[in-house]
Amino acid sequence: MERKGGRILRSQRTGQRSLKLGNYIIVTDTQETEYNYLIGLRQSLPSDLQNRLSIKVISGISISCLIDKALTERAQKAQFAELWIVFDRDEVMNFDQIISDADKQGIRVGWSNPCIEIWFHTYLGEMPASISSGICCNKFEKAFSRKTGNNYDKADSNIYETLCKIGDEKKAIDIATLRYKQHRENDKCKPSEMNPCTTLHTLVCEIKCKCNQ
Repeated sequence: MERKGGRILRSQRTGQRSLKLGNYIIVTDTQETEYNYLIGLRQSLPSDLQNRLSIKVISGISISCLIDKALTERAQKAQFAELWIVFDRDEVMNFDQIISDADKQGIRVGWSNPCIEIWFHTYLGEMPASISSGICCNKFEKAFSRKTGNNYDKADSNIYETLCKIGDEKKAIDIATLRYKQHRENDKCKPSEMNPCTTLHTLVCEIKCKCNQ
């Protein structure tokens, strides 16, 4: 960062103030599905809002390094950033511990149990009962095909746009919110026990709400 006499230049201070809606750093372990979805979310925002809401998505980071990567990224920025890590339950053995450790570091987590496709399901109006990652993906592939006439591709760069086109994002958020609440009411407080469930809706809802401010 350029400085003059140890002070941040006025033009840079002005640029920082222009991010009135927030500054997000989102770190995920995948290079395809989660990454493409999050990039699509960012690109769906009107251009004038994109100038006031910074969303940086970093992909392909090992699950064991997600927290460290998020903290490193924030340390390198000149202004405060909201940190998120995004990953699936799948076969991650220390799933609950990673989420707990992230929370202690002030990092929010967009997790999905068993996989992100459970969140995608909600766009189509449902969240199937407790299932494995493989079955969840298979069910979503069939539902996606019925809705679009096309095969589901985990590397689809337009997945966010497609989900919003064939589904209902507001309803998806409502479904995910209700299911999370139901798990908590049934004393299932560990994310690994909350199947099916996701917290990705909290990230999407927060960003969309900021854009309506």
